[in-house]
Amino acid sequence: MRPEFDHDESVPHTHPEPGVDPHAPLPAAARALRVGIGGPVGSGKTALVAALCRAFADELRLGVVTNDIYTTEDADFLKRAGVLDPARIRAVETGCCPHTAIRDDIGANLDAIDELIEALGPLDLVLVESGGDNLTATFSRGLVDRQIFVVDVAGGDKVPRKGGPGVTAADLLVINKTDLASMVGADLSVMDRDARARRGDLPTVFQSITEDPLATRVAGWIRHELAHHRSATAHADHPVPAGQA
Repeated sequence: MRPEFDHDESVPHTHPEPGVDPHAPLPAAARALRVGIGGPVGSGKTALVAALCRAFADELRLGVVTNDIYTTEDADFLKRAGVLDPARIRAVETGCCPHTAIRDDIGANLDAIDELIEALGPLDLVLVESGGDNLTATFSRGLVDRQIFVVDVAGGDKVPRKGGPGVTAADLLVINKTDLASMVGADLSVMDRDARARRGDLPTVFQSITEDPLATRVAGWIRHELAHHRSATAHADHPVPAGQA
């Protein structure tokens, strides 16, 4: 498995600007970091969102937007689970193929994010969960800043090898439900090998929410990306004077 991200120098990244507190709240005028979470039906996207809500609810100003075709089921699940104040959760009923609302016609999701901010004030992080889709699902960069793609071992250890934009291009690939590997005959070493071959330097995390209900490594990756986002925001708010670049 991959090293922890805070210390993984093989993962391309930049470090926060000197003098910038990576844990300070974003300025009121700054836009929250928006992270999309996509993947096939049943891969564990909603369980991951719930775990991240547990991890961040008392740490960050968090908002969640879920997408379902004809229901608000995922949002309702999160509210019933009590992982986040229900006021911080919005549901989008796409009425169409899930990837349409996250890639082609993102207006409903942008409206839901705006409604959260209008109701709650500035946010640090918004998680946007896609409806269940296939390996071609990707988020528009007009909607999210980073994309997490979730697959699970129950789909077989061939899934990373199959590729597709979700597997090959997501900022983070999560191979989920590792506790089921022995039950379904999935070889995690094969999945790791194939993920590396398909993704190059892009990171992959193996996890089991059953064993780690706070999704520690995914939460760590998001904290890492949020620190960079805060750094970039601070740098944009305080540009280098002319002649000093």
